[in-house]
Amino acid sequence: MERRRVIIMGAAGRDFHNFNLVYRGHEEFEVVAFTATQIPDIDGRAYPTVLAGELYPNGIPILAEEDLPKLIKEHNVDDVVFAYSDVSHEYVMHAASLVNACGANFVLLGARETMVKSNKPLISICATRTGCGKSQTTRAVAEILLGAGKKVVAIRHPMPYGDLSKQIWQRFGEYDDMLKHKCTIEEMEEYEPHIDRGNVVFAGVDYGKILEEAEKEADVVLWDGGNNDASFYASDLYIVVADPHRAAHGLTYYPGEQNLRMADVVIINKEDSATQAQIDEMVDVIKQLNADAVIIHADSPVTFEEDVDLKGKRVLVVEDGPTLTHGGMKIGAGTVAAERAGAILVDAREHATGKIKEMYEKYPHIGTLLPAAGYSDEQVADLEKTINAVDCDYVVVGTPIDLRKVVDIKKPSVRVRYELGVKGSPTLVDVLKDFV
Repeated sequence: MERRRVIIMGAAGRDFHNFNLVYRGHEEFEVVAFTATQIPDIDGRAYPTVLAGELYPNGIPILAEEDLPKLIKEHNVDDVVFAYSDVSHEYVMHAASLVNACGANFVLLGARETMVKSNKPLISICATRTGCGKSQTTRAVAEILLGAGKKVVAIRHPMPYGDLSKQIWQRFGEYDDMLKHKCTIEEMEEYEPHIDRGNVVFAGVDYGKILEEAEKEADVVLWDGGNNDASFYASDLYIVVADPHRAAHGLTYYPGEQNLRMADVVIINKEDSATQAQIDEMVDVIKQLNADAVIIHADSPVTFEEDVDLKGKRVLVVEDGPTLTHGGMKIGAGTVAAERAGAILVDAREHATGKIKEMYEKYPHIGTLLPAAGYSDEQVADLEKTINAVDCDYVVVGTPIDLRKVVDIKKPSVRVRYELGVKGSPTLVDVLKDFV
């Protein structure tokens, strides 16, 4: 039997998961390549045999997405599977049009084939876009469950940017675990807040194996979804966080719309920095797609870690990288806190160097803010150089991790904290009652 030739379009996450569940070990398919985009410098590697299986003794190459038309032709590809997230519907259909024009089928795999069933109660926390507040919501859910005496383990959406053979499954229970696994800033931003609260986090590449390990320690498993992807797991409760600043994106982004349609609960976050018109629009979008979903209203209050007077001070704001880049946001928690404190925001762009300068060129909407990008040692070094080159009185760190542990900031600095502030009824406690 001739095998169907397949390419999986990805960004070092959903692509590997879909392969593991749908294609690995199936002789009727030959996955000839993964293509990579969104994340810098992840192409040029290979998906190793230890993960790919015996049908792939040389592994599977990971190549640049820009070479897709050539690859379809060279390998006479039958199917191209789209497997990454936080992109507009228009973007997806442009990709489909390209693939179809090259002669191949364009494939979107559904929930039934790509969600693993857990033996433990499992809550998924997803979103409509990157930067809505999934992580702070996951922390809030975990605290309620811990307060009820439950052992909670979080499983984080993949960020395997290093040696994939060493990242099949990873457990993070203390800060040194992040150093041992040589985590990027993006990974540390997601793991450290859990570790600070005593929660264990699992991540890696093989999410079947990861779930098996997590179940050994958990009464309840939390899927802490990244990049607004859909959950990798069949869920007993599907919570979706929505951002009223980007209300219409619930109808126009993939898989944000899918998440809204699947949601049992939708949390409208950041209401304290949104207008009533934006909040009303978000409610309308939710009701249009999923009238049965429970809606929870929440603020995202921002506070400085220490008392600081920034009024009239010239301030450089460093924000969460993915929120500004492919998340498309023009503000973050640091911006909100600095502006409320009366600071004057300075422009980092003229001082950007190396990989950070390239990021500004790729995402010009970022404006004066500085994204805390650190996918590689080179990028971290360029981030540090850029911060220290900017003429300012203070650096406001609006990242989930304390960036000062990773980057030597040679200026006065203050970190911004932000947590989920549910208001009114129903509350998270109400929707979690069956778990506690």
